[in-house]
Amino acid sequence: MRSELYIDGKWRPSSDGGTFDVVNPATEEVIHQVAAATAVDVDVAVKAARRAFDKDGWPKLSGAQRAKYLRAIADGIRARQPEIARLEVIDNGKPFPEADWDVADAAGCFDFYAGLAEQLDNNPEEPIPLPDARFTSKAVKEPIGVAGAIIPWNYPLLMAAWKVAPALAAGCTVVLKPAEVTSLTALELAAIADDVGLPAGVLNIVTGAGSVAGQAIIDHRQVDKLAFTGSGPVGSKIMAAAARDIKRISLELGGKSPFVVFDDADVEEAVEWIMFGIFWNQGQVCSATSRVLVQDGIYDRLLARLVEETKKIRIGNGLEDGVLLGPLVSKRQHQQVVAAIEAAKAAGATIACGGRRPESLETGYYLEPTVLTDVPLESDAWREEIFGPVVCTRPFATEEEAIELANDSRFGLAAAVMSRDDRRAERVAAAFRAGIVWINCSQPTFTEAPWGGYKESGIGRELGRWGLENYLETKQITRFATGAKWGWYIK
Repeated sequence: MRSELYIDGKWRPSSDGGTFDVVNPATEEVIHQVAAATAVDVDVAVKAARRAFDKDGWPKLSGAQRAKYLRAIADGIRARQPEIARLEVIDNGKPFPEADWDVADAAGCFDFYAGLAEQLDNNPEEPIPLPDARFTSKAVKEPIGVAGAIIPWNYPLLMAAWKVAPALAAGCTVVLKPAEVTSLTALELAAIADDVGLPAGVLNIVTGAGSVAGQAIIDHRQVDKLAFTGSGPVGSKIMAAAARDIKRISLELGGKSPFVVFDDADVEEAVEWIMFGIFWNQGQVCSATSRVLVQDGIYDRLLARLVEETKKIRIGNGLEDGVLLGPLVSKRQHQQVVAAIEAAKAAGATIACGGRRPESLETGYYLEPTVLTDVPLESDAWREEIFGPVVCTRPFATEEEAIELANDSRFGLAAAVMSRDDRRAERVAAAFRAGIVWINCSQPTFTEAPWGGYKESGIGRELGRWGLENYLETKQITRFATGAKWGWYIK
């Protein structure tokens, strides 16, 4: 396991020698220590990224040349996939099959953006028709510059890939800060980049506290672009700070996503997708469909099956076979989710199942998957992101009521609808005020498709070609014909 900062192609301790503990959430044991970057370290990293962009030629490489590095990184991830997945489990807590899937997706993300980097060579400029024949004009795409990327702890390597891969494909250089509680696999990404010979300064990874290292990235005047995934309050602060220098920003923030199930839906399929939509990754998913609205005709039957199946979920250490729900990521997160459940009870909600630490697991940040009913619409449990394995359920009568309840949120990241009536499903999907909509499923995520939200769920889109465009500027170049006369002042 790596422990030092990766800056300008070299491994180095923090400037003041500071470190912080890495805790396995399944055992509560300290398993490693990692360097805690200071503002001085961030400054060195940003200046290395600046030099690599301005002087060393990274943005001047062809897309095909950059693609070779991206594909080599993808191959390096795959070559170590089981090892990296295991690190993800002991750092984050998620079950190994989920971690293994995440690592494979991260490799695929680098491959995908390698392809888009090559496409930049095929379409280097766009001719612009003009009404005056004396002029010709074209639009060209250019990399923004130095990108500062700050990622969350719920998908540590995958979130790194979502930002690093498109940024490098576009020709940007990067300073990446992983979440303090899950830094291990980001450092392994740095090791892989180093192994494949990525030029010094192109990718720098600084571990440490958000209030120190993260803030230093946000405030640094030589950072051209900020990409952040995390909570709304932090995103708001980043947006305000970016305004000082008019930095480009993309923000993927919180959600309280609805899942509308109509009474013509297959109950068994609905229960399966409801569970996948909220219990995958211990519910620590910004797009989790945590507000489930079920039509009156099947509500009681569906709720009974949901409770029955939820009680069967095997909870435990993510390295054990058959475990489908691991611990929450940290002591703090566990405390916050438990407090949210207690607040829901105090507000009048009923716990249909779960809500407690499993009796057989005295150590580790474990929590039973929880189903809440009778949740008041004005309560925090219904309106605020809990970010844990907690789902709120509620019956509805009509399509109009379902749409109104679904959209009654300050968030708009994702939404899902389940119905055998395709026209109704499409109609409801169109009515959702959300950036991601699923029909007859919840949570499938593909690198090729745009990812991002409406309202307070963020600004901009990641993934697909939209993710690449996050790191590109558009330049207009207009030429006046040689030999032509303008003749405004000089006749």
